[in-house]
Parts: sequence; C-alpha cells; structure tokens
Amino acid sequence: MPFYCPVPSVIHPSAQALNDLTVRWMLQQNLDADDHQRGRLALCDFGGLTASTMPYGQPGPLALMARFHAVLFSFDDGVCDEAYATADSLAQETARIVRAVEAPTAHRPDESPHAAALCSLRLELELERYASRQQIRRWTDAMRVYTSGLVWEAAWRRKPELPSLDDYVTLWMRAIGMAPSTAMIEIVAGYSVPDDDLEDPRVRALTEITWTLVSWDNDLYSRNKELLRANDDLNLIDVLCQELGCDPHHALQEAVAMRDRVMVLFLRLRDQVLEDAGSELRRYVQGLGQFIRGHLDWASVCPRYSVPSASEGKPDGWWKQRPADDSFEPLPLPTISWWWDQLAVSSRATSG
Repeated sequence: MPFYCPVPSVIHPSAQALNDLTVRWMLQQNLDADDHQRGRLALCDFGGLTASTMPYGQPGPLALMARFHAVLFSFDDGVCDEAYATADSLAQETARIVRAVEAPTAHRPDESPHAAALCSLRLELELERYASRQQIRRWTDAMRVYTSGLVWEAAWRRKPELPSLDDYVTLWMRAIGMAPSTAMIEIVAGYSVPDDDLEDPRVRALTEITWTLVSWDNDLYSRNKELLRANDDLNLIDVLCQELGCDPHHALQEAVAMRDRVMVLFLRLRDQVLEDAGSELRRYVQGLGQFIRGHLDWASVCPRYSVPSASEGKPDGWWKQRPADDSFEPLPLPTISWWWDQLAVSSRATSG
C-alpha cells in the first residue's frame, strides 16, 4: 500500500554507527529478560530511525535520541502490547517512569529497567548538557501525555469491543510516543523555540497532525505484524471496520483516504506557518515534516515490519505521487476537526 508524503528524504550519515552504539547500550541496560525479544529489538535499526527522522542532529543529542527510541520500543513490546498489561499495572509502572524523568537522582529500590534507563539518559548521557530547563520541562510534560495514553490503551485492550473512531484517534496519537519525540526535535538540533510560538494554535495543530500521521502510518504498515505476533486488533483498520460495519479491504481504503487528507492539511498549514515564522519556528515545523517522512523511510526497510506484499521488490512501491483524498474539508471527528479551522480563509476558499 503506497504512501503519499512529498517531503524530501534525508538521512544523517552516521546512521549505522549510531545504531551499533545504541544496540550495545540497550543490551547493557538489560531492558528485556527474554533472549528472543532482545534479538528482535536488535534488528529494529534505532540508528536508522533516528538518522532518518532527525538528519539535522548533532552527534551527542542524536545518540541520546536513538537510545530513547530503544527504551520506547522495548517498553512497548515488553511491558505494554505483548505483555497484556492491565490498566492498573501500567498506571503504576508509568507513574514510576514519569517520576524517574522528573527526579532522575531519586533512585528507588524497586526501579524497573526502563525507569533506570531513562535515568541514565538524564544523568549519564547528560540531557541537561543539550537541553535548557524550559526544554526539559516540555519533554517531561510530553512524557506525561505519552504515559497517560498507554494506560488508556491498556484499558481498551481488556474490553471485548474496540473504541469509537474518535476515541481511538485521541488515544493513539498519545500512546504512539510521539509527544516526547517531537519535544526532542529542538534539543537534537540545538536551538530553542519560544513558548509563544509552540502555543500558537496552528503550530499545536501541526504537532498533533505529526503525532497522528505517524500513528496511522504505523497502523497501516504494522497491522499484519501485530495480528501475527500478538493477535492485536487495536488498529485503525479494525476500528474502522467496527465504526462503518465494513470489511477490512473497504476499511483500508477509508483509512488511506483519511490519512492522505490529513497529509494534505499538514502541507498546506505548514506552508502558511512558514510564511511568517522566525528561524527557530521554521526549523521546528520543517523538523515535523522530516519526522513524518523519515519514519516512513525507516519502516520501508526495517526487518521488524517485513511482510510479503504486492510491492515487494519494487523500489518505489511504498510511494505514490497523488493523495487518495485532497479535500480541505474537516474529517467528521470532533477530536481533530479543529485542525482545519487553523487554515487561512483564503486557502479554504481556493480549495472549494
């Protein structure tokens, strides 16, 4: 299934070296007790993911970000999705993780490997060396967004039905882990965006759109892997099957149309923001687009998601030139319809 993403592809030249360092560090942290799981994680190409999504990064913070990706993936597989955690147990574990981020020097005797690894990122890899107090506050707040989504996700996994489409979109943009990832964009690149710029509703919309596109793209290319490994149907396609009362083929077409409409919105709103953006905001907004594209570049070759497909063996099989839906009308989802309100009136009039 090809993706529409007309953002140039760029990768940092140190991708392989970055990955080698990250895998060694991850194994030293003993994040996973299972040898098979450690082997699978070692094939995730955290260096490629980081180098593709943040090709502008400086070496030190880029290494920190790659290790943060390793912690997120290990936590997702080993504690959340494939461990069938309850909302209660996950609430306790995520509370410990957030506390580790808030107060990394306050070690607990029952500290989990993932909490300890996050402390290491703060202390041994010196996040404070690269980030201001303001940026660390933003990242910590973003970790709270992420962990609250994980608890909500765990609650749904224990129910016989799937969430509504509106609830799923809200849940997944949080639980995907993109909030702390986008908070790292300015840290990895070595600049700081003023709070007022980040609180601009147009920029908040672009940030949430980035979270959502990455989460939906993940659903589109990883559904087979999740069904095979964990019988996991908490996925955009399956939620659409329930919402629309349709089969997976029709739901896939609907999901692609939704995704492309949001991509079209991102591109138009990005261009409008860039018209009057300062240098730091300009770099942040461009960094959002690079994350969307780099995530797809990485996934297209990552062994974690390798499944037989019609595009196998075709270099351009992942990409398409035109969106399935280029409308500027809001999707009928209350949780995100406000994004389209941020478009300039002239833009929406032209699209009509």
